[in-house]
Parts: sequence; structure tokens; C-alpha cells
Amino acid sequence: MATLLHIDSSVFPGEASSSRSVTDAFRRAWEEQHPQGTVIYRDLAAAPVPHITADAWSAGYAAPCEHTPEQSAAFAARVKLIEELEQADAVLIGAPMYNFSIPSTLKAWLDNVLLLGRTAGETPSAQGTPVVVVASRGGSYAAGTPREDYEFVQNYLEAVLKDTLGLDLDFIGIPPWIPQPSGGGGNGLLRSRAGKADSPPGRIGVHRQRPAGDW
Repeated sequence: MATLLHIDSSVFPGEASSSRSVTDAFRRAWEEQHPQGTVIYRDLAAAPVPHITADAWSAGYAAPCEHTPEQSAAFAARVKLIEELEQADAVLIGAPMYNFSIPSTLKAWLDNVLLLGRTAGETPSAQGTPVVVVASRGGSYAAGTPREDYEFVQNYLEAVLKDTLGLDLDFIGIPPWIPQPSGGGGNGLLRSRAGKADSPPGRIGVHRQRPAGDW
């Protein structure tokens, strides 16, 4: 049974958010192709995950028998997020651009799931899992545009999701933009990790006129 991990991070609800509108369309398409599938949904704006703490961080590099009660509690919350990523056959992330970067809630999720020796390192535990990032912003930051030097969303997520976690990364831009090659090769959301392939329906082109401020 296939599992989709769906993460939204826009502070705007429902159709007021460009990224949520597109991730919702992708999720519904995925559910149509996987009627028996499971969706793990995290709305990081409505229910933020804890920002990484010293206890949560240090517990990742100590044996469980050496954990303090505070470390044990903090690390248990972190492990739950890691296990959701590891269980997923596909990952969908809504990543709006706020002040040239990703929302702090999404950064907090990434800080929790990135654990050297498990999700990162020589053999990342979720390696090869396809991930589609719906990257929305108020204008273009593509190469050759006046704002290309401020493209921190794609560069950062590529470094973390692809280079560190080993995920098979693809970007969808809103409004439509031409991202730098990420190595995802247009794999699409509906393809699961190796050995669990489904034919992707292709990208869903969505562009709505919105004020340059939602994302």
C-alpha cells in the first residue's frame, strides 16, 4: 500500500494560498491513482513542529541508554517525523518564498528529519524517494532575471533534500518558471520510490492571478 507524505507550510489557508491550491490538486490526483493508499498530512502553519533544541540535537548522537528524560522526550518527537519520511513512497511539499527563503516552520521540519547516520550520510534511509516541491513566489527568480541572486529557496532545498537526504527531487514553480536542473528529471509526484512505480500523469499547470504576497 502506497504512502504519500504531504506537507504544507503556507501561512495562508485554502485557496488563498497558491502553493496549497497546487499541492491539493496533486494530492487528489495521487489519491485517485492510489485509492487504497495512505496520506500522512502535516500542516506546518496550523500545527508547527518544534524547532530543534539542544536536547533533540544532542540525543541524536548519544545512545538511548544515556539520554536524559528531556532528551528522550525531545528525540521521540523527532523520530516520529523521521519515520513519517522513511515510510513515504512519495513526498509532496508546499514551499512558499517568504523574504527570499522558506517559512521557518518548514526549516524546523527539515532540521528535525535531518539526522546524520540515519537520514543523512553514506546511505540515507529515505534515499531515492521522489519528492515534488511546489515553490511559489511573487515573481521570477530564474537565471537571467534581475532577482536571480536572491534565489535561496531552490538552492537551499536542493542542498538539503537532494544532496543531503538523497531524495529524488523535482520542482514545480508558481507562477511558472524555469528552475535550474535539480536532477529530478521531471519524475513527477505520482512515481513512487524504485520498485513501486506508477505512471505519472504529468505536471499540472496552475497559474492564477494573485497579489504578489501570497505564496
